[in-house]
Amino acid sequence: MLVIGENINASNKSVAEAIANRDREFLEGLARAQAEAGADFIDVNTGAGQGSVEDEIASMEWLVEIIQAATDKPLAIDSDVPHIIEAALRKYRGERLIINSVTAEPERLASIGTLAAEHQAWLVALAMGAEGIPKSVEQRLAACEQIMTYLSRLGMEAGQVLFDPLVLPISVDSSQGLVTLKTIEQIKSRYPAARTVMGLSNISYGLPNRKVINRAFLVMAAHAGLDAAILDPLDAKAMSFVKAADMLTGKDPFCKGYIRAYRKGAIVD
Repeated sequence: MLVIGENINASNKSVAEAIANRDREFLEGLARAQAEAGADFIDVNTGAGQGSVEDEIASMEWLVEIIQAATDKPLAIDSDVPHIIEAALRKYRGERLIINSVTAEPERLASIGTLAAEHQAWLVALAMGAEGIPKSVEQRLAACEQIMTYLSRLGMEAGQVLFDPLVLPISVDSSQGLVTLKTIEQIKSRYPAARTVMGLSNISYGLPNRKVINRAFLVMAAHAGLDAAILDPLDAKAMSFVKAADMLTGKDPFCKGYIRAYRKGAIVD
């Protein structure tokens, strides 16, 4: 399972302050720590809902440059504003790249989808359209179909698409965990060459002891067919669950990855 390190996100107050203050040392340290903990990609999100788009463009350009100086891990450029994604791409020097994210809305497919196609990037595609997050599995699959049809016309292959089945807090609707799991199963059945990804921590929002819920849901989602997770790689137990999930779902032949992680002291309980 691919791990996308979630920690450099301006929705976190300390990260937003570090970006605003151009605190290079703090952010480089956060990037290196996630890489050392086993993240495959480093998510970069400068959108805190404050300041102008111009300010956010400048912040994204600066942030992409300093993270690339700190680690050679590929980045996941996280924004729903095409101009901000374009700014990141101007500064990005890596070969592998994830753009996060697009929906089935025609305008966003045309702008962000085209950027992904032109740069041969992987693209996170949210299973939703202009009406917001669908409540049912069938509605989410309909959005995925619209997205895949459009991206195929742009020349993108299914393997470049990471479908996000969407995760809503079970504290609001206790059926949502199952909706997400069933959506993952159906996406993998309909588009076997495509990948699936989700933001893990959304499931536990508003509940106590959230990390226990997140880890349990991670293993359930792995069984359903999850290929990648946006999570906190500094949570050593969650990273241990990633290794165990890969082993238990047949993605770790002869348990080599799990044993290697154990010998390094990276498996904790």
